[in-house]
Order: sequence, then C-alpha cells, then structure tokens
Amino acid sequence: MRLNPAWKLNLALIAALFALAASQGFAQKKKIVPPEQPATVSSLPFSPGILIDGTLYVAGQMGTDPKSGQIPSNFEDEVKQSLDNIGAVLKAAGMGYDNVVAVTVYLSDMDLFQRMNAVYRTYFHDPLPTRSTVGVAKLALPGGHLEITVIAHK
Repeated sequence: MRLNPAWKLNLALIAALFALAASQGFAQKKKIVPPEQPATVSSLPFSPGILIDGTLYVAGQMGTDPKSGQIPSNFEDEVKQSLDNIGAVLKAAGMGYDNVVAVTVYLSDMDLFQRMNAVYRTYFHDPLPTRSTVGVAKLALPGGHLEITVIAHK
C-alpha cells in the first residue's frame, strides 16, 4: 500500500513530536528534596520529600530536632518540631504551608488530639488542607508521640 505524501508528512511530524516529548519527558522527573536532617534520620532508606510535576510528597516527619536528633519531652514542642521539619522540606522545594493540600497525622495516643490540634492551627490557615488523623499503637522512633506527612502543590 502506498501512502499519500501528506500522510507521510503527518506521520513524520507525529514521530518527531513523540521523540521530542520523550526527550523532554511528558512529566518532570522525580526530584529529591533534602533539608537538613539528623544523622539518625538521613541514614534511613527514604527521601524526606519527592517533588514531581509541581507536587511535593513529604515523608512522615516526627518531632526530632535536626541538630540534636532528640524528641522534645514536651508534647506541644514535639508537634511544633514535627511541623518545623515539614516546613524545612517545603522550603527546600520552594514552598510553604499555604501550598499544603493534604495532611495525615499519626498519633500514638488519641487523647493528645486537642493538644496537637492547638499547635497545628498556628501553622495552617484558611483555606485549611484536608486532614486525616489516625491513632497508632507505635511509631518508628521510641519516645515519639506523633508523625505527620503532607502533600503540597505549587
């Protein structure tokens, strides 16, 4: 079967567009977002944040102080530190708390919910991101009472 010259040109253009798209990538490549972290965390097998197509996926952040690697003894300070750790990942990706669209909070004791919520409200403002809060039996680091993960978008 013979192709008409116009079809040959169209097929050549389509092939060239696909080649260009493949070389540029239809979607951006994943970019690891690395804020400052304690050695105990930076050696773990996960990325603090992954940025792809303007969406940032932040790994669960506990209230671990980046300098000392310790979790504060005061619960409100632990919540604040967890949210500050998230803020460091957001900042490294050129974002802020206003870019957060979804939050998941894991609490080792649901009786701490109101105390967590009081600190949380100082970081997030209207329109608030979606949020799920889950009670868990145990967290990865001993002594931790919460872990928070977020998804943000530019």
